[in-house]
This record gives sequence, structure tokens and C-alpha cells, in this order.
Amino acid sequence: MRIGMVCPYDWDVAGGVQEHIRGLSDALIDLGHDVCVISPAVDESLLPSHFVSAGRAIPVPYNGSVARLSFGVVSASRVRRWIKESGFDLLHVHEPAAPSLSLLACWVADGPIVATIHSALGRSRVLHVAQPILRSALEKISGTIAVSEAARTTWVEHVGGDAVLIPNGVAIRKFEKADPLPGWPGAGGALGFVGRIDEPRKGFALLLSAFELLAARRPGLRVLVAGHGDAEDALRQVPAALRGRIVMLGQVSDEDKVRVYHCVDVFCAPNTGGESFGIVLAEAMAAGAPIVASDIDAFRRVLRGGQAGELFASGDATALAGAIERLLDDPQRRAALSAAASAAVRDYDWPTVARDVVKVYQAVLPGGSAQPPPVRPAQPPLLARPARGQGAVRAS
Repeated sequence: MRIGMVCPYDWDVAGGVQEHIRGLSDALIDLGHDVCVISPAVDESLLPSHFVSAGRAIPVPYNGSVARLSFGVVSASRVRRWIKESGFDLLHVHEPAAPSLSLLACWVADGPIVATIHSALGRSRVLHVAQPILRSALEKISGTIAVSEAARTTWVEHVGGDAVLIPNGVAIRKFEKADPLPGWPGAGGALGFVGRIDEPRKGFALLLSAFELLAARRPGLRVLVAGHGDAEDALRQVPAALRGRIVMLGQVSDEDKVRVYHCVDVFCAPNTGGESFGIVLAEAMAAGAPIVASDIDAFRRVLRGGQAGELFASGDATALAGAIERLLDDPQRRAALSAAASAAVRDYDWPTVARDVVKVYQAVLPGGSAQPPPVRPAQPPLLARPARGQGAVRAS
């Protein structure tokens, strides 16, 4: 099958949707499919070999953060040409309601289109007002996937219809084994954080507050941080005497990110909301890292209600510090959580997830059944409509 996949967000800035697209496209290629991905990107040297650039993205406030999106006449022309010249059997667009390439692809393409919904939003006035504009594009979608129940609810409430629930994936084999960075984790204990440090909902400021509460009575405790953002600005939130114990790596390579998970005694996910799944949790689970995470609904589901990771009251720095301290003082509990996480994450292994996605593709292709085979027990059915036209996707 020849699959055109559309990434709405700038590939030059790491994020969960980009990680999902990279993992899914790699897994589909491993299954024998021909995949090409289009994404906003300035530095084409950073793109994998099966990716093409749609040009520069611009920062736009979206879903409680600032997303880098690509929209406009030039972007639409590039997407149309890419579709016209590629002869895809179907398109797979991600976050089609975001004002970026996926929405443009829906507007300009005719043929089978599958969409994946990643975002979990509350009531959105913007989406409500934009409904008449969006509908002409979104009605072309033949089948919809949601990565979580929260994302599915967002789609149902704002757009209508339904979606089959297929979670994010993680390349378990890639994360299972790695050498820690030199000098880590160390004798005094090490905490880890992976994510955008300048995005409030990722909770990095909350982690710094918890670290400040712990630092005086744990003089050897350190924090290892990997992620995009202004390190100097972030460190101003803690006393100068503590800053040397917080190591900021910036945006790291995939290989070094794996090593980060193996450098820490406790991995922290203090996100305050806006998450529909939590790919960093799946990565940490695959690496066998003991986890402390906020008890937002998405994280609670991924961590099996606390069986595969310690949960704390979201937004409460004192509760986070207490959860961290309990784990640091209890190596047996850390080992038990690590084993439980390694077992639970098997459900998210990319080969398994990719095969479920292929079942959705097969359901929406011309001649396919209106419903795919069940991809998860007791999950909502796929909203699948007969694809427009026959044969390959074409630009309208």
C-alpha cells in the first residue's frame, strides 16, 4: 500500500505528534508498505529519508501552547503538488482540525483519507466558530482514529461522528537498553524530565518547586532535563545555589534521549493538563524507569491507575515532592513499578499498533468493509464512510 502521511507541526521542534508520526511511518515501512510524509521543516537535513518538507512554519497559539504550523496559499500549493505527483492509495492526516497541512490536505484531496486525533480539548469557542469552515474539509475523512478516550471525546463533541481508539506507540526495543550518560545517576539520587521546558502545561516549573523542597535534606539529589526551551530563563525560578544541580541538556538526539531515561532513579511527568496520552510515559515505561506522574486522566489510564507508576495530585508541588521522596527511599517499590511498567507498555509496541492502523486503512479503501476488524476489545467502533471515488488519492 502506498500511504501519504501528513504532519501538521514543525519537524524542527520535537513533540508527541511528531514522535507518533515517525514511529508509525517506520513501523508501516517495516510491514512492507510504501510511506511518504510531508511536514513543515526548515532544516531538511533533519528529515528522515521518507519525508519531504512543506517549508517554514510559524508559531500559532493552539491547544494551550504555541504550535508551529504551516498554512496559506504556498503551503496548499505544495501539498496539492505532493498529492498529485505521488499516486497514494490513501492519505493519513494527523490533527486535521489544526490550521496546518493536514487541514489543507483534506481540502485539496479526493479519495480515502484516515485521520488521527491527538488533542484533548475542553469546550473550544474557536472550534465552534470555525465549524462551517472546517466541515467542508473534515467531511472528506473516511475513517477516524483517536489515540485516547480524551481525544475521542474531543472529536465527538466538537466535530461529531465517532473514532476507533488506537493508542500511541513506542519502539520498545529501542528504549529497553542503553548506557547511561557519564556520571549518572550518581549516589545522591537523580530525577529526570523530558519535554518542552517553556510550555507551562508540561509542568517543568512544578518539578523545580518540588526539587527545591527536597534539595536541602537531599544534598546529592540532581535533576537531568532534556527538552526545547530557554534554560537560563527556566533556572531563574530556583535559588542560585541549586542551579548547578539541575543539568539542562537542551534538545537531544534520539539516542541521547533514550540514555536519559536510563540515567535517573525517578522519571517525573508533572504535566498539568492538555494531554490525551503521554508519549514520554510510554518511552519511560519502555526504558523501565520508575515513574512519578500527575494524576490527569490520560496519565492515569496509561499507568493503569497507578499500578505502573506513582500518581500525585496534579499541580501540587508538595505532593510531587512527597511522591518522589517515597520512591527514592524505597528501592523495592521502584523495582516493582519498573517491572509493572515494562509489562504494561507491551500494549503500545509499534508493530502491534501499526497492524491495528492498517486494519483501519483496509476498511476505508475501495472495496473494503464499512467496519474494520476489532482493533481493541470493547472500544468504540470506527466511523468509516465509503471513500470518495475509486483508486488512488488525487488532488482536486
